Amino acid sequence: MTAPIRIAVLGASGYTGADLVRLALGHPGIEIVALSANAKAGQTMAEVWPHMAMYPQLPRLVRAEDIDWSGIDAVFGCLPHAASAALLSTLDGPRIIDLSADFRLRDAGTYAEWYGGEHPAPALLGEAVYGLSEFARGRLPEARLVACPGCYPTAVLLALLPLVEAGLIDAGRVSVNALSGVSGSGRGLKEANLFAEVAEAVHPYALGAHRHMPEIEQELGARAGHDLRISFTPHLVPINRGELVTCAVEMSGGATVADLHAALQLRYADEPFVHLLPKGVAPSTRMVRGSNHAVVNVFPDRITGRALVIGAIDNLVKGSSGQAIQNFNLMFGLAETAGLGQAPLFP
Repeated sequence: MTAPIRIAVLGASGYTGADLVRLALGHPGIEIVALSANAKAGQTMAEVWPHMAMYPQLPRLVRAEDIDWSGIDAVFGCLPHAASAALLSTLDGPRIIDLSADFRLRDAGTYAEWYGGEHPAPALLGEAVYGLSEFARGRLPEARLVACPGCYPTAVLLALLPLVEAGLIDAGRVSVNALSGVSGSGRGLKEANLFAEVAEAVHPYALGAHRHMPEIEQELGARAGHDLRISFTPHLVPINRGELVTCAVEMSGGATVADLHAALQLRYADEPFVHLLPKGVAPSTRMVRGSNHAVVNVFPDRITGRALVIGAIDNLVKGSSGQAIQNFNLMFGLAETAGLGQAPLFP
């Protein structure tokens, strides 16, 4: 029997970290040996997360600097940006799967512009593999450092990259209307996230200035072969989990909606987690809730030459911790679906 791969999870007191622990508990090849949460150090996971009460074998939370890294094979970084790179850049030994924004952007100047400070470890940017699993599969087995995409970029890129690669849409003429559950804003106490503030309401935020825009533009531009800008408007909706993006695109070279549908069908035919829905069926967050699955589809717009490409994911799973586990599996030569067999929750 192969020995389990020993992992540490940094930031286990946040939504992303907790969901990663939840998935890792069901992974046949993982042993969780260290969990950090500086503000909760000394507490058990059950004290921080009541739904973990039935897992007394989980290690007690510690400060990150108190982890003994000897014998740890992989570390999942679920820390805020800047703090993540500052810590992970000091590690020499474990392979790194980072869920923060710190290694997603390849240009340190772009990072400084959008994240309000100089990059803590710019020398590592060239080494990081952008871990959109379905498009990074060939590079992950040799990667030491993987940057997991943001939740919005995951949904948008899964919907659009096959179409850009096939030359079927103009990547510089994309307008995205994005909806996300409240968990995407993190677990920290914020007045705008109180129940009375978010219930029975939908509101846009970060108008024209969301930090995921340069990440989407970076990846679309790399496939299109030129720099580009997109229109992107995120909205907070009163659900805990889920993300849905509606991408209005302009078709190129006489392409039709049928051509877009065929390109998505060809690209995702053998993918275990990305699914093109039957024609006419609109993606919904209820189709993927709690799972690592993504659903996409394409529809005609009433404006000639344009189409609507729609995608849905669970922001905490495929948009974060699930994709991190998927990347981990590919890095270590495990079955890509290991630990990710959860069917979506419904209702």
